[in-house]
Amino acid sequence: MTGKSKVKKVITGTVVSDAMEKTVSVQVTRRYKHSLYKKMVTARKKYLAHDEKNEFKVGDIVKIQECAPMSKRKTWFVKEKIGESRR
Repeated sequence: MTGKSKVKKVITGTVVSDAMEKTVSVQVTRRYKHSLYKKMVTARKKYLAHDEKNEFKVGDIVKIQECAPMSKRKTWFVKEKIGESRR
């Protein structure tokens, strides 16, 4: 093999902002057990994802996939919509 193939990460999150043009902010929540205190901890992180047609709205649950950098902070694109918000 001459070239390395990088596995693209796919994560699920909720759209928390759609104010930008062709970009949505997606919040991803993960839960893990704290190594010392053995309590469940909720960690949240926001990603900027490319939305070419401005079709995703606040509250949508989406899958985002890693891609080549499109700007300084935007290195993900929205792959598909999974569902609506539960609220």
